[in-house]
Amino acid sequence: MAGELPEHFKCPISLEIMSDPVILSSGHTFDRSSIQPWLDAGHRTCPITKLPLPLHSPPLIPNHALRSLISSFTPNPPLLPPHHPPPPETLISSLTSPASSPRSKADALHHLTRLSKRDSLFRRRITESGVVPAVLSCFDDDSLREKALSLLLNLSLDDDNKVGLVAEGVVGRVVAVLISGSSDCRAVAATLVTSLAVVEVNKATIGAYSHAIGALVSLVGNGKGREKKEAATALYALCSFPDNRRRAVGCGAVAILLRSADCGLERAVEVIGVLAKCKEGREQMEKFEGCVRILVRVLRNGSSRGIQYALMALNSLCCNSEGIIEDVIQEGVLEICVGLMEDDNEKIRRIASSLTQVLYGNNHQMS
Repeated sequence: MAGELPEHFKCPISLEIMSDPVILSSGHTFDRSSIQPWLDAGHRTCPITKLPLPLHSPPLIPNHALRSLISSFTPNPPLLPPHHPPPPETLISSLTSPASSPRSKADALHHLTRLSKRDSLFRRRITESGVVPAVLSCFDDDSLREKALSLLLNLSLDDDNKVGLVAEGVVGRVVAVLISGSSDCRAVAATLVTSLAVVEVNKATIGAYSHAIGALVSLVGNGKGREKKEAATALYALCSFPDNRRRAVGCGAVAILLRSADCGLERAVEVIGVLAKCKEGREQMEKFEGCVRILVRVLRNGSSRGIQYALMALNSLCCNSEGIIEDVIQEGVLEICVGLMEDDNEKIRRIASSLTQVLYGNNHQMS
C-alpha cells in the first residue's frame, strides 16, 4: 500500500508513510518518530533545508490536516469518478458566475476539494488559476461555507501557498467563521489557522488581525470538544510569536486555559507553558487561584508532553516570582522533580533539573 500512496504522505527522513506527522519550525513536515530523535540528538538544523532553526523555535506542531488525509486514504482509488468532472478552470468559474446555482457551486467545491486532497500539482494549478478569491466568494452562503473551508485547508498544505492565502484575505473570513460559524466550521477554521501559522510571518499577520486571537480564546472557553482542541492548537502555534502571547493574555486567555486544563484539555497546558514566558502571562497565572494545583496535577497524571509544558510554566513562574515558590514547594513539586530527573524525555529531565535547583535553593533558605 505504501507504494500507492502520494509521496507527500511519506516522511522525508524514513521514506515511510507517516503515522504522526508533525511540522518543524522550518515549515516542513516529518513523522514524529523520525524527527524527534534528530532534535533530541542536539541537531538544530532542518534535515531538508540544512538551515538553522530559530533559537527559541516552538516544539513540533501536529499536522492534523495531513494526518486526517492519510488516515482516510483509500488504496487503489478509481482514476476518474463515474462522470469526469469539468476542467478546473470551469469549476472555478462556476463558483463566481451569477448564473450558478448553490447546488452547482457545491458540486464544484466538492470536485475541487476531492482533487486537491492528494495532488500538490493540482493544488498549484488551481491556485495559479485564481481559485482563492472564488472560494472566498462562497463564504456568504451557509450551505457552502464548510466545503469552502475544507478546500482552503487542502490548499494550505503546501508551504508556498500559506503566505499567499493570508495575502488574499483568508484571515478575515476565517475569523468571522470563528466568531459566528457553525460548530463544524469553527473547528475547520481553527485547524486552518494552525496550518497557516506554520510560516513565521503569518503568525504576526494573523495575530495582529482584529479579533483573531480573541476569537480563538473564546472558542477554547465556550466551544465543544473538537472546537476547543483545535482552537487551543491554533493558539499554541500563534503564541510562539512573542507579541501574540501578550495579545492572548490581554484577551483573558490565562484563566480560560487554566480552567480548560483543569477539565482535562491537556493542549491548554501547552499554551500555558508558552504564555508563562511573558511577564503579563506570569502575572495572570499568579492571580489565578489554583494555578499551581492544576499544573501539579498534570505533573502527576499527564502525558509526557503535558508534563513538559507544566514544568515549563512552573519553572518560569518560580524563576521570576519568589511569591509563588512556597506554594510550589508545599504542593510537593520538589519531590516530583527529583523523580522526573530520571525521565526518558531529555527536555523533561532538563527542565526538572532547573526547577529543582530553584526550589532546593529556596527551600534551604527557608529551613
